Amino acid sequence: MKKKVFVSGCYDMLHSGHVAFFEEAAALGDLYVGIGSDSTVWELKGRKTIYTEQERLYMVGALKSVKKAFINKGKGLIDFEEDIAELNPDIFFVNEDGHTPAKEAMCRKLGIEYVVSKRIPHGNLPVRSTTALRKECNIPYRIDLAGGWLDQPYVSKYSAGAVITVSVEPDYEFNDRSGMSTSTRKKAIELWQTDIPEGDSEKLAKMLFCYENPPGKTEISGSQDSLGIVMPGLNKLSYDGEYWPCRIESVLDDDILKWLEEHIYLIALSPRVREYDVLSDTRIDAENARLLSLAADDCWNAILEKNPKRFAENVRRSFEAQIKMFPKMADREIFEHIESYKPDALGWKLSGAGGGGYLILVSEKFISNSLQIRIRK
Repeated sequence: MKKKVFVSGCYDMLHSGHVAFFEEAAALGDLYVGIGSDSTVWELKGRKTIYTEQERLYMVGALKSVKKAFINKGKGLIDFEEDIAELNPDIFFVNEDGHTPAKEAMCRKLGIEYVVSKRIPHGNLPVRSTTALRKECNIPYRIDLAGGWLDQPYVSKYSAGAVITVSVEPDYEFNDRSGMSTSTRKKAIELWQTDIPEGDSEKLAKMLFCYENPPGKTEISGSQDSLGIVMPGLNKLSYDGEYWPCRIESVLDDDILKWLEEHIYLIALSPRVREYDVLSDTRIDAENARLLSLAADDCWNAILEKNPKRFAENVRRSFEAQIKMFPKMADREIFEHIESYKPDALGWKLSGAGGGGYLILVSEKFISNSLQIRIRK
């Protein structure tokens, strides 16, 4: 009997990359495809599908490499738990940007072989992805490397300090509610459609900040989001109790930005649930705010010196100061993921400051099954 091979995804806008992926998986046995429902796509991506779940089911199921296709019964990143238990496959096959520690741990628990594929197009065909086939949108995402939360006056009033951000090219369609400034980016798309217009970057960021935070809004999105998206390269945003930074320092040096790209790795975690309240049970005080501020300053200096160990140490210190003030940022599952990567990584934090999303690792050696960023220059 052939082995059972299971793959899962949304498969919206079916393209040659999907077909090549299915063919590669089917070479290992009979291929079963779990398809994310319309509601799951909305939860993860914050958008509607191009094709309904029934259309996607029909198209995927019609491929000769697919033995059977079905709509996954669950929701979230692991929306196939019930289906995989029923199917009991021998192999779970994923591509690199579909890998998560939770999927790997589930397979280990169930005794399923876990295989991670690289995106290899068929023959001489071009590399395809759903993101690239959508109407091209060049508006970047952003990552904060240290100091996140200091852009909120209720934190920086205790201790002035900086948030260190990088502007990230949209090479991946990062999950919604993942700490990559996806909400602010959506506002930027409403304003500018496909790209940030030419002009003074700080003025454009202020325009975006005001558009996202109209009069009467109760919870103000921090300005590091709009600045981190609009301003290219590496930025140090210094706050002293106001919503807008009192000082902005930027680095566009190719050597430093390439060095950063070579030392930063992203591991996909589950997105934050919509009911998540990171502001409950906070412990914001002068000591913890000061620790966050010191870590951000030291992180900035370590990057300028291209010192990987100091960079990693202060990313970690910044994260530790954050979770002292906002304990709800990280739960037991996140700490378990961090523990599993400690042999390879020098430092770690969560994307953004709201918990979940992506685990950001700092390492001098390549971390398999991870994503690497391209900083906007």
